[in-house]
Amino acid sequence: MMISRVIAIVVIASASMVMVSSCSVARHQESVGEYVDGSIITTEVKAKLANDPGTSAANINVKTIEGGEVQLSGFTKSQAEKNRAGELARTVKGVTRVHNNLVVKP
Repeated sequence: MMISRVIAIVVIASASMVMVSSCSVARHQESVGEYVDGSIITTEVKAKLANDPGTSAANINVKTIEGGEVQLSGFTKSQAEKNRAGELARTVKGVTRVHNNLVVKP
């Protein structure tokens, strides 16, 4: 009886440890260099949008995801403005891909 109780406790403890460890999430942490590169890309894209008369930079959010991928979000007044913002982002050195999630809101 005592041995089966010990075995039951060990099994329950082992199962609990397996469940807890399977719930952990592997997270990619950026290195300092990746963070700086992403910040530079974001800043350069924002500057291009601000200096372009065809885009309203105040309504466009820019985020650099890992690997030089840039995400544009927010609102534009026309499809042409949305397209222009994507084109400008693609011209920035270090940008590998642009996710243009801008919404046209006339």
